Amino acid sequence: MSLLIKLSFLLLFAFKQTDYKADIEIIKASRAASNMAIAKHDVDGISKYWLPDFTQTIGRGITTTGKDSIAADWKQLFKINKTVAYVRTPVTITVGDNGIMAWETGTWIAINSYSKGGNYSAMWRKIDGSWKLQAELFVSLRKL
Repeated sequence: MSLLIKLSFLLLFAFKQTDYKADIEIIKASRAASNMAIAKHDVDGISKYWLPDFTQTIGRGITTTGKDSIAADWKQLFKINKTVAYVRTPVTITVGDNGIMAWETGTWIAINSYSKGGNYSAMWRKIDGSWKLQAELFVSLRKL
């Protein structure tokens, strides 16, 4: 292959504009569905967006790893607090150049919880064509 052809291919890939608008909309829709599941206290609906090794740090700084462990924590929370709810609102979603990693940041509010809310970040991974959460970090910034 000639040097000119190799350079043409290199430039084509280097300047390729990738449109991730559809991926961003899928992540937004997944976040909205997760919020609805929280409102309904539907742990299966919340956890369907988590990878098996999902890690979550809640607003108080407690970190838990593993979909099953975190689902058990949510079930316990809903059992002891029948009126708790959380709403996460994305502000920015950025899909990485590789198209398989995304970063979400936003704000969260809490209803009948230990905090009124704060900020969060989330790491999404595209696995077999589906966006799943790898990790979430919530920081409680608003006290009751």
